Amino acid sequence: MSDSETKSDDHNGEATTTAMATAPANEAQVASVPQQPPEQLKEGGYGWVVVLAAALLNAHTWGLNSSFAVFLAYYLRNNTFEGATTLGFAFVGGVSVGFALLVSPIATILAGHKRFGTRKTIFLGTVFETMGLIFVSSVPVPSQWFNKKRSLANACAAAGSGFGGLTYSLGTNAMIASIGLPWAFRILAILCFVVNSICSYLIRDRNQAVGSVHIALNWQLFKRPPFLLYQGWMIFSMIPYTALVFSIVDYCQSVGLTASQASLVGALLNLAQGLGRPVIGLSSDSVGRLNVAGLCTAFCGIMCVTLWLFSTNLATCIVFAMLAGTVAGVIWATAAPVLAEVIGLQLLPSGLSLSWIILVLPATFAEVIVLEIRQRGYRAAQLFIGFMYLAAFLFMWALRSWKLREMEAAHLNKEEREGALRDDGVVRTASRRQDAMERASIATRTSLAYAKGLWSFERV
Repeated sequence: MSDSETKSDDHNGEATTTAMATAPANEAQVASVPQQPPEQLKEGGYGWVVVLAAALLNAHTWGLNSSFAVFLAYYLRNNTFEGATTLGFAFVGGVSVGFALLVSPIATILAGHKRFGTRKTIFLGTVFETMGLIFVSSVPVPSQWFNKKRSLANACAAAGSGFGGLTYSLGTNAMIASIGLPWAFRILAILCFVVNSICSYLIRDRNQAVGSVHIALNWQLFKRPPFLLYQGWMIFSMIPYTALVFSIVDYCQSVGLTASQASLVGALLNLAQGLGRPVIGLSSDSVGRLNVAGLCTAFCGIMCVTLWLFSTNLATCIVFAMLAGTVAGVIWATAAPVLAEVIGLQLLPSGLSLSWIILVLPATFAEVIVLEIRQRGYRAAQLFIGFMYLAAFLFMWALRSWKLREMEAAHLNKEEREGALRDDGVVRTASRRQDAMERASIATRTSLAYAKGLWSFERV
C-alpha cells in the first residue's frame, strides 16, 4: 500500500468505522441519529489532553476507591463499628463498585443528551462525588480521538486508577495516622472535587463526529453471539479482579506480615497496574487487541494458581503483586477497544452501558464470595480467583475465533484486514463483494473457520 493510500485510510478511519459489516443492533434508533458532515480525524492531537483528563478522573475515582482496603484494615484493627462483621465490610467494598456501575444507563443518557453532554455529566458526578457518573461518561471518550493508537490511549487512561490507587493507599494510611479519620475523609473529598472539576472542563467528546448512539439499554445487542462471549469475558474477569484487589492486604496479614508491610504490597499491586496498562495498550495496537486481552487474562490466572499459592513472606508477596498486578486489571485497559471490535465505534457507548449493568452483581458479591470461601483457608480463595481468570480467557479465545472467522468470511486481503482491525470491524465494501454462491459456500465452512480461529496465530 502506498503512503498516499495509508494517509487516506487514516483520515477516513471514522467513515469506515461507521460502515461495518455487522449492522447496528437497533437500526431504527441508529437511523434516527442526525447525520453529521464527516470530520477529519487528526490522530491524537487534543486527544492526548483528553487521555490525561481521563487518567486523572480514573485516579480520583477508582484509584481513590481502592484505598478502601486501608480504611477496612483500620476499622478492623480499631473496632470502629461495634458489631460489624468482616462480611458486612466486604459488602461495603462490593457495593461501592456495584453502584458505580448501576448508574451507567443514567450516565449514558446524560452524556448523549445535546443540552447536557459529557462535560456536564462528569461535573454533576463531581459535585455529588458519584463515581459512576464520572467513570461511565468518560470511558468511551479517548477511543473517539484515536484509530491506530486506540488501545494505547485507553490503557493510558486506565493506568490512572493504578497510580491513583498507589498514591491514595499510601497517603490515606499516613493521613489517618497523623490527622485522624474524619480529616482524612475531608481532605480526600476536597482533592477529588478540585481535580475532577478541572478534568470535566478539559475533556471533550466527539459524539457527533463519530455518530455515537447513546441507547442506555439496547437489548438487541444480546442477539449477537460475539457480544455474549464478550460479556462472559467481562464477568469472569471482574469477579477475580475485585476479589484480588480487596483481598491482597488481608491475605498478607493472614500470612504474618505487619499492617504496614501488607499496605506496601497493596500499593505495589496498584503501581504494577499503573505501569502495566500502557504496555498492554501499546502491545494491543501492534499484536492485536483480542490476542493481548486473552493472553493477559490467562497469565494472571496462572500467576494466581501457582506463584500466589507459595507467597508466604514479604519478598514473594511483592513479586506476586508486581507480576499479577501488571495484567490483573486488563479488563479496564481493553474493555472499550475490544468491544469496539465487536459492535463498532458508533454503538460503543450503548454497549458499554449494558456491560456495566451486567457487571453490577459480579462486582458487588465478588469479595463476599471470596470471604465465604476463605473460611476454609485462603488456598481455596486463591484457586477460585485463578480459575475465574482462566474461565475468562476461554471466553476471550472463543471471541477471537469469531473475529477471525468474520474477517475470513469477508475475503479481506492483507491491507483490508489491517484496516478492518484498525477501524473496529469488517467493512461493508469488502462484504458486498460476496455473491450468493460465496455466501452459501461460507456457510458450509463456518464450523471449520471457527475451529481454525482457536489455534491460528494471527493479529486480531
